[in-house]
Amino acid sequence: MKILAIGAHPDDVEFLCAGTLALYAAQGHEIFIAIATNGNVGSPTLEKNEISAIRKKESIESCKLINAKLIWMNFDDEWLFDNKETRSVFIDAIREAQPDLVFIHNKCDYHPDHRNAGQIAEDCKIPVSVRLVKSNFEYLKKIPHMFYMDSIGGIQFEPEYYVDISSVIDLKGEMLRCHKSQEDWLIALYDEKPIDLMYKQSSFRGLNAGCKYAEGFRQVLTYPLVGSYKLLP
Repeated sequence: MKILAIGAHPDDVEFLCAGTLALYAAQGHEIFIAIATNGNVGSPTLEKNEISAIRKKESIESCKLINAKLIWMNFDDEWLFDNKETRSVFIDAIREAQPDLVFIHNKCDYHPDHRNAGQIAEDCKIPVSVRLVKSNFEYLKKIPHMFYMDSIGGIQFEPEYYVDISSVIDLKGEMLRCHKSQEDWLIALYDEKPIDLMYKQSSFRGLNAGCKYAEGFRQVLTYPLVGSYKLLP
């Protein structure tokens, strides 16, 4: 299969579903990670062009760890909105990957870029397969199935399905640690290292699932329903 995960910012996918992606990669599936914004406000000291270049490089290094292809949409961090231009770029990203399965942000996550990225991706589910919706890539012959990823901190999200990522938790951590530029910045904002929060959340979802570490998901149940939880590794 071809698997696409769409994150609002560099490091979102690593935090929320990198373990599941690592399992898919180990099974020989083709992995794509699409990032909507360039993270160009994520620094207390650097200018926008400097930090965005660093964050793209960090994302490339993370993708290498599971042999994933990076799709960089390059919208401004904190200013992701639903309009024709944004939808067109999202349609291109999905069509470039030609995925069987897409992971997206859920509607209750804390950050507006997360919520908007998830809603835009969900709203592109049908247009990506419409021939007369023109873009830079060929339209999909099959509508992809979609899953919502967990919320940061697990807040206001009740998973329906869990993936046991205990065997790849260290690889998930290694992918998240590629985003070195964010550690001090996020400690200053949230008073916690992102890697520590990731391990806590993965452990908590593991407790829910009856294993050591897990990631939680819900299906996007909009018509047409073309897949099921059985697509999860």
